[in-house]
Amino acid sequence: MRRLALTILGIVIFLLGVLWTLQGLGFVGWPADSFMIGKRQWAYIGVLAMAAGLILVWIVRRRRSGR
Repeated sequence: MRRLALTILGIVIFLLGVLWTLQGLGFVGWPADSFMIGKRQWAYIGVLAMAAGLILVWIVRRRRSGR
């Protein structure tokens, strides 16, 4: 159960990173009053979040189920 929860958490972090990256680059203008739109800093933060999410999923998936 813990493994599933961590996998879902990693996927959510990755998807948030995608949203933040696209908002930071100005490709996504939703929500319209977001302070993140067009701010390159959020694109960088988004890329880091995507990497963290993928790493979390990778670590959880490669662990043996017996641990």
